[in-house]
Amino acid sequence: MNTRMRRAAFAVAAGAMAVSLAACGSAKESSGGSSKSSGSSKKGDAITVGLLLPENQTARYEKFDRPLIEKKVAELTNNKGKVVYANAKQDASQQNQQVDTMITNKVDVLIVDAVDAAAIKNSVQKAKDAGIPVVAYDRLAQGPIDAYTSFDNETVGKTQGEALLKALGSKAKSGKIVMMNGSSTDPNAAQFKKGAHEVLDGKVNIGKEYDTKEWKPENANSNMEGAISALGKKNIVGVYSANDGMAGGIITALKAAGISNIPVTGQDAELAGVQRIVAGEQYMSVYKPYAPEAAAAAEMAVDLAQGKSLDSVAKDKVDSPTTKGVPSVLVPVTALTKDNIKDTVIKDGVYTVSDICTSQYKAACDKIGLK
Repeated sequence: MNTRMRRAAFAVAAGAMAVSLAACGSAKESSGGSSKSSGSSKKGDAITVGLLLPENQTARYEKFDRPLIEKKVAELTNNKGKVVYANAKQDASQQNQQVDTMITNKVDVLIVDAVDAAAIKNSVQKAKDAGIPVVAYDRLAQGPIDAYTSFDNETVGKTQGEALLKALGSKAKSGKIVMMNGSSTDPNAAQFKKGAHEVLDGKVNIGKEYDTKEWKPENANSNMEGAISALGKKNIVGVYSANDGMAGGIITALKAAGISNIPVTGQDAELAGVQRIVAGEQYMSVYKPYAPEAAAAAEMAVDLAQGKSLDSVAKDKVDSPTTKGVPSVLVPVTALTKDNIKDTVIKDGVYTVSDICTSQYKAACDKIGLK
C-alpha cells in the first residue's frame, strides 16, 4: 500500500456487489439508501476527517492508503481540511476506543477500515448518534454506515482462482492444492474465499484449507508447514494465498521443505510480492489501484461532512448484514504477473524499475525484459 504514486483517473466498477444479508432475529435493519447524512449540516472547507486504519502488518495502509487519502482531502478542501489519523494495529477494542476519541474530538466525518466488521457496529452507531457520518473503507463495516468504497472482492477471489488454474494447466487435478484464506474477522476474506471457490471447486483437489488468523505471514507459514506435513511435499501442486504477505510466509515454508516451481497466488502487489513474481517464486498478485479507492473515500467523506449528495460519485449500492442500499464505489482489479508489471505498477507510478530490480533481482528482471 510510496507517496510518489501517480495513478490513472478514477475508475468505478460497473455492476453491484451483493453481500449476503444476515438473518439476525432481533436486529433491526437500517437503510443506507440516502446519499446525505442526516446528522451533517452544511460546512465549508475547514473540516476534520477522522481516518482509522486497521493494521500495519500489510504494507499498503501506511505506504498507500493514508497518504493518498490525506492528499485528496487537502485537494478537495483547498488545503483547509485536515485528517486526524489512528491505526488499530489489528486490535478491534483499540479501534472502538479510537472511534470514541474521534467522537469526543468532534470530527466532522469518519473513514473507517474495520479490524472486525461486526465488532465496530456499536461504534458506528455511536458516531451516527453524534451526527458524524461514517464511510466504510475497504471492508464493509456493520452498523449505519453512510457510504462504502472497496474493490469487487468476489471478483478478486475469482481472479486469483482463474490465475491458479491457468498456472496449473493439465496438472490441476494431479495433486492437492492448499487454500490459505485471510482472517475470519474480515468480511473481505470471506468474499475472496467465495470467489475463489466458485472458480476452483470441482477443478482442483483441495487438500487443506485455512482461515489465517490476523492475516499474519507467520501464521500462514505455520499453517503451510502443517499442510506439508499432512499432505506430503510431493503431493502439493499449488497454493491459493489470499494476499502477498501470507504468500511470503507460505513460500518460506515451501523452500524449507524443498518444494519449488509450484504456483502461489497473492494480492496487493506489495513490493516484496512483485519481486517474488519477477524471481518466479510467486506466480501472481492482484493489483488493486489504491488511488481511486482512496480518492473515492476522501470525496465521499468531504461531501458528507459538507452535507452534499453522494450521487455524483457513488454509482453502486451495496447491502451489509445491517444496512441496505449503502451508496458505494467499487473499483476494478487486475491480475498481475511477470508479463504485465510494466503496464500496471510501473505505469501507474507505484514502483520504479529500480525499486523492483535491486541487485538481488537484477538478473531475473533482465530475463523478463524489465529494464
